[in-house]
Amino acid sequence: MQIIINVMDKVSENPFKNRTGDNMPLLVVTALFVTLYLVSNVMAVKVIGFLGLFYFDAGTITFPFAYMLGDVLTEIWGYRTARKVIWLTFFCNILMVVCTQVGVWLPSLDYLDASAVSYNTIFTYVPRIVIGSLVGFLLGELSNAWLMEKIKNLTKGRLLWVRTIGSSVVGYMLDTVPFVLIAFLGTLTTRDLLMMIVFQYFMKLCIEVFFGTPMAYAAIVGLKRMILKERRNG
Repeated sequence: MQIIINVMDKVSENPFKNRTGDNMPLLVVTALFVTLYLVSNVMAVKVIGFLGLFYFDAGTITFPFAYMLGDVLTEIWGYRTARKVIWLTFFCNILMVVCTQVGVWLPSLDYLDASAVSYNTIFTYVPRIVIGSLVGFLLGELSNAWLMEKIKNLTKGRLLWVRTIGSSVVGYMLDTVPFVLIAFLGTLTTRDLLMMIVFQYFMKLCIEVFFGTPMAYAAIVGLKRMILKERRNG
């Protein structure tokens, strides 16, 4: 017994065992990144319209903040790490579809038919949205991260706003067009589809410019200070 205790003491003193501090900022950003994409896909079931002219899905509101976190990932940890997180999010989206579809197929109690119908309505539509989202996500997010790093090299690390907004101009286009076409083709008129693409694209850019980029600045500065402090203390 004493031998076991001594071994456990040595393991607990292993300097590599509890070194989570350096990874904590990355874990937090990754968790928020994945969550925002999953939430955006569920919210996208609802299409919002204003004055019969402007159409967008509710996920448009949260989606740019996921892009902002993608910028933070690329800026601090580089394209290779951002790419890994993007692929992780890709598989989490697939897992969500599989799990929610199991819920659709399982029987429900008769007196809970109303809630079962609501659940089935939402999550029967989600797979199509997720397929569109996955295609747009990979095209848009990978190109956004790649362009951000290229612009960073060209500007020698200066002008963060140029690379956050500049990369998003291309990324949002490659994301929005395939997403809307795959998710809503056949359910909306051609006019409404075109209006949705245009309005979603410019709405995402506006959110990026006025909210996402300032938040990215604050997050990047804060995270760099946190990481530097942890390294000094470590």
